[in-house]
Amino acid sequence: MYSNDVAISVSGLSKRFNMYEKAQDRLLQMFLPSLKTHKEFWALNDINFEIARGESVGIIGKNGSGKSTLLQIICGTLTPTSGTVNVNGRIAALLELGSGFNPDFSGRENVYLNCAIHGLNRQQTDELMDDILSFADIGTFIDQPVKTYSSGMFVRLAFSVQANLKPDILIVDEALAVGDALFQKRCYERIEMLTSSGTTLLFVSHDEESVRTLTQRAIFLSNGRIQSAGPSAEVILDYRRDLHAQESAYLAHLTKVVSNKTQAAPSVKGKAPDKFSFGNFDAEVISVKVLDTDGAEKQVFYPTETAVLRVECVSHSDLSNLNVGIRLRNKEGVKIYSWGTLNQDMAIDANLCEGEYFWGKSFSAGETFTVDFEFVCSLGVNLYEVQAAISHEGKPYYAEQRIIHWRDEAAFFSIATKPREYHFGGVMDLRMKAISIKG
Repeated sequence: MYSNDVAISVSGLSKRFNMYEKAQDRLLQMFLPSLKTHKEFWALNDINFEIARGESVGIIGKNGSGKSTLLQIICGTLTPTSGTVNVNGRIAALLELGSGFNPDFSGRENVYLNCAIHGLNRQQTDELMDDILSFADIGTFIDQPVKTYSSGMFVRLAFSVQANLKPDILIVDEALAVGDALFQKRCYERIEMLTSSGTTLLFVSHDEESVRTLTQRAIFLSNGRIQSAGPSAEVILDYRRDLHAQESAYLAHLTKVVSNKTQAAPSVKGKAPDKFSFGNFDAEVISVKVLDTDGAEKQVFYPTETAVLRVECVSHSDLSNLNVGIRLRNKEGVKIYSWGTLNQDMAIDANLCEGEYFWGKSFSAGETFTVDFEFVCSLGVNLYEVQAAISHEGKPYYAEQRIIHWRDEAAFFSIATKPREYHFGGVMDLRMKAISIKG
């Protein structure tokens, strides 16, 4: 890749922090450099990647994985211990709440301050002021000290300033999580507008669906190292698989402590996750088929037709309190719907419907079982991916869930329309009716 085509280049990047047990140890280290009075903590270790101009990249990982440290080094607010970072273009960054703002200044004064830091003079800032204030929508608080702002008001103003600077590179680090739902929607729309016009995006969030929707590629950080990098959907699955492994290890440890056994329960032999699945495989989704009401396989449906998702499973251990669930995603990677047998069980418990109660069933090792999910197609025109899962539910509602087997890309189907017979726009048919009311 030519250097002019690269927005951000990171090579051999590492960052070490020295951890002192006592404040006087830090002072002693200054006078006696050869005396080591600290422990070393490597927040980043040999990080390498390139981001092309106009590309959208997500950074995911648990708290403490090195995400914020990486962004601060890219922005220039931290220096690396080793390695290099090359940035080609003007950066606008929304990092931790409060960064770049003087709490004693008013919101308006902070706008001038931030724009000046980015090289704008007062006249240029005045030309942007109306757009900044309109997007932030904090009213008369703009002339009050920002130390009186709520966290939501603070992030409104901060994002509005950065977005209206029309940067070459926009960096967002989880700060949008404190905004209300309507403001988050407007922020995501503005981010999509910037990226469509060529702005490079580096986006950090714990919201997997936002990362999947807003970014083309993702980088999974763990303990300061890159664990996975590639298309966002694949990296998110790697991340979820890693979270599941950690959760399983934690639960096995708790079981060991409570039962005072020397070894955890043995895993099922001969089973291993592939690139599309994860879990402990005490039970397994064998297949998922998309059928019509006659039981024939079908790939294309029209609105108002009935579809059946048949999920065939096998239990490798004696199990009970299970939930078989499905999730639908469109080709853009957006989650459209999720539902499971536990949802029906909850409705039965609440006397909202009648049906077969699945949570109370028990399954023996080697037993196969099938669940049919039937629905009337009300989805918009698109290609849909079916994800399927088996989970253990500690309670007859969603409170104590443990994934046994999750399977991505278990099946696919498409929705088409007959424009001259039945048509609607958007992602879902609300089955509206028009009623004429005489005045």
